[in-house]
Amino acid sequence: MTMNTTKTHTTFLSYFLLFLSGFVLMEVGLAQNPISEIKVGVVLDLKTNNAKICLTSINMSLSDFYEDHPNYGTRLALHVRDSMEDTVQASAAALDLIKNEKVSAIIGPRTSTQAEFMIKLANKSQVPTITFSATSPLLRSINNPYFVRATLDDSTQVGAIAAIVKSFGWRSVVAIYVDNELGEGIMHSLSDALEYVVVQRSVISPEANDDQILKELYRLMTKQTRVFVVHMSSRLGSRVLQKAREIGMMEEGYVWLLSNGMTHMMRHNDRSLKTLEGVLGVRNHVPNSKEREDFSLRWKRKYDMENPENDAGLDVYALWAYDSITALAMAVEKTSSKSLWYDSASDSSNNMADLATLGVSRYGPSLISALSDVRFKGLAGEFKLINRQLESSSFEIINFVGNEERIIGSWTPRNGLVNANSKKTTPFSDGRFGPVIWPGNSKIVPKGWEIPTDGKRLRVGIPVKKGFFNFVEVKTDPISNLTTAKGFAIDIFEAALKKLSYSVIPQYYRFESSDDNYNDLVHQVSDGTWDAGVGDITITANRSRFVDFTLPYTESGVSMMVPLRDNGNKNTWVFLKPWSLDLWVTTVCFFVLMGFVVWLFEHRVNSDFRGPPHHQIGTSFWFSFSTMVFAHREKVVSNLSRFVVLVWCFVVLVLTQSYTANLTSFLTVQRLQPAATTVKDLIRNGDVVGFQHGAFVHDILIDLGFHESQLKPYGSAEECDDFLSKGTLKGGIAAAFDEVAYLKAILSQYCSKYAMVEPSFKTAGFGFAFPKNSPFTIDVSRAILNVTQGEEMKLIENKWFNRPSLTSECPDPKTALSSNRLSLSSFWGLFLIAGIASFLAFLIFVSLFLYEHRHTLCDDSGCSVWRKLTNLFRIFDEKDIKSHTFKNNGVHNVSSPMTPCDPSPSTVQIRPWARSMSLNREFELRRASFAISEERFTTIPIHDEDGGSDVESGAEIIERG
Repeated sequence: MTMNTTKTHTTFLSYFLLFLSGFVLMEVGLAQNPISEIKVGVVLDLKTNNAKICLTSINMSLSDFYEDHPNYGTRLALHVRDSMEDTVQASAAALDLIKNEKVSAIIGPRTSTQAEFMIKLANKSQVPTITFSATSPLLRSINNPYFVRATLDDSTQVGAIAAIVKSFGWRSVVAIYVDNELGEGIMHSLSDALEYVVVQRSVISPEANDDQILKELYRLMTKQTRVFVVHMSSRLGSRVLQKAREIGMMEEGYVWLLSNGMTHMMRHNDRSLKTLEGVLGVRNHVPNSKEREDFSLRWKRKYDMENPENDAGLDVYALWAYDSITALAMAVEKTSSKSLWYDSASDSSNNMADLATLGVSRYGPSLISALSDVRFKGLAGEFKLINRQLESSSFEIINFVGNEERIIGSWTPRNGLVNANSKKTTPFSDGRFGPVIWPGNSKIVPKGWEIPTDGKRLRVGIPVKKGFFNFVEVKTDPISNLTTAKGFAIDIFEAALKKLSYSVIPQYYRFESSDDNYNDLVHQVSDGTWDAGVGDITITANRSRFVDFTLPYTESGVSMMVPLRDNGNKNTWVFLKPWSLDLWVTTVCFFVLMGFVVWLFEHRVNSDFRGPPHHQIGTSFWFSFSTMVFAHREKVVSNLSRFVVLVWCFVVLVLTQSYTANLTSFLTVQRLQPAATTVKDLIRNGDVVGFQHGAFVHDILIDLGFHESQLKPYGSAEECDDFLSKGTLKGGIAAAFDEVAYLKAILSQYCSKYAMVEPSFKTAGFGFAFPKNSPFTIDVSRAILNVTQGEEMKLIENKWFNRPSLTSECPDPKTALSSNRLSLSSFWGLFLIAGIASFLAFLIFVSLFLYEHRHTLCDDSGCSVWRKLTNLFRIFDEKDIKSHTFKNNGVHNVSSPMTPCDPSPSTVQIRPWARSMSLNREFELRRASFAISEERFTTIPIHDEDGGSDVESGAEIIERG
């Protein structure tokens, strides 16, 4: 028993010593690795509810983080400063934290205005400044290496705003923003995103009172645009929306779209959401999670305990504040705390504003590097810094209905708008998203603009013209000073306004210009002096840079008008006009060529093409030119000749028929000829041409090559008629250049004297001018189409241009009178066919001839090449006796005149040749073979008339005795 007791005491002592040694080792370890305290400054507007909400979130973030990570060797120690809602005080608080507290990082400030100078202090002292609520794009983290934006840049939401505007087809919006860094920062990005939408600006001071807000809203009511994008602090934005509701700007037809920050914060301004009935909002998506729900409950209990007098809710900025502290604590743990010190110039001064003694943190570079690599899933979503700011996420489209915030869609940079109900990508043209309840509890999509409600009518600028009053004529009553307008353009404009689905009453105003240049009128429409410009205003590329034009209501183009002269067909040589000189020369050359080719093929086989040289040449030309009237009497016996003549007769048929038709046109239809037909003729002759005073046609004529001295302006149709009647020699003009609409107006009065001829230069015609992106442009363009495509257009044209008494006497103005001579270019294909046919036939003939007489070229007689060629030409000049055309001319089985008896086998009777073998000679000598004894008869060569040689027998010679 004693032994057991001793053993038990020994075991207990061993365990006690073991426990004691472990405790000692633990204490030694803790002594060797003490917890490092990292000072962190916090700058907030402590008297505001937003600051209290975020500060509660920050404290909970610290306690939650270190409760989950008790083994971490670092701890954040917060040093809170009040910025007192003042930019200078915020900067002073930051300077105090850096200079006196030696903080390693700063959280805050709340606003973008306060953050600007604090960022400069951070760059100078290398102290990272982390903001969870300063969203202005003007605070660029790229150029500020120690600035971290743990929130979204405002520029990330402009894509969602632009998508909504474009989805509903609104072409103009008014951006109402606060006059500070928060408001100015988003404007550049918003204007770029709304590329084809006019963005008008309305700036409200952050200190504006209710009267100033009302004054600005009343000003906006007088404008056409009814789409408003609001970007400012939620407190100021609530006041603006409240005043807008009071004066009737939250009724049907209006559109209000709130930016991200306002949409998040509107429920936290102690106001009912009923004041936002029908308002749309853009809000970045914060995913739901169990951690967020648990945190919201714990946060609510803690906040109510600390602030029993205030009733507030958790907002997204409090979530970003929570995640910012978590990210900072994670980054601090990853860095070494050995560099927690400042390089300081002097510590002798305690003046907070002494920038000369501002130290430089050695801990900042490693901390900012570690913070950039932090990744985790926070309460507000994925925490991931790109260039030291949160990556953009998706946005929700909110519709405020009653006290609810309905999510009607979403937007992402990749997919664009997505309908919340269908989860499908929303096209811009149809479907959109929704359903949407608009202001005034309306379900009808607002068109985004209205007629101005400032008591004024549609202000229309009308040019005062010196002529062409059938287009525009302006008159002002000297007593009432009321301006009235009439004319073709005015009737078209007023007819188009009547086609609109709403009532528009125009008020006309005179526009006078000393040089009749409409560019000034266009600029006045652009700068808002007039709501529209109506008249004979030509649509040009330069003018389209400043205003929007409707579709043209007149025919487009610039043409030339010249006097008509009575040709009378008194020209002696009029029969030569149907063909141009090159066609005449080519045709004659081919006649000669055809004659030569036919002679070449027929000379050896056709007696009609033999004889003395002058006879052969005459026959060839006679045959060739007689094909022109198909009166050739000579027969062609060669197949090659027949082939060539067949092709040539087809060419001649086409040529003669074309000549006949064109000559008929010259002698009948074109009795009235234009005095000039081409611009080159006018320039070459140095003629003076006219253009309408102040028109852009002047520049076209200069570009064509006219000298300034050749240009003469006119101001009316009567003056143009006077100049054309005089002509260049009498101080007038040879031609008038103007737009087709003006020339038709002149022709409606003087159609029997002038005609429009080529060329025609393309222009866009006349249109009505409206300010850029004016909603009237599209509506009036559609109305113009309805007018121009109906019977109403013909009635208006007949009213201002047609003269019934002259209609029967006037030629069709659309008929273009120009030179209509036929040239070689019209028939070169026919000549090509004839030439190829002749060339192929020639090759075949030469090949056959050389092959037939190849023995002449290839014999070994020792003759020279020249002699061989001479023999070939001699053979070519002879008749081809082997040809079938000569075989039926030989006489067989005839008796000799010397023996009256029957012929014996050794004798042959010779009979005279028939006289009818040729019309040109009495006898044709032909070769015959005689079976006569060589002792009694011999053959004697005899030369015939045509220079060829023939052979006669002795018996024939005796008979011819």
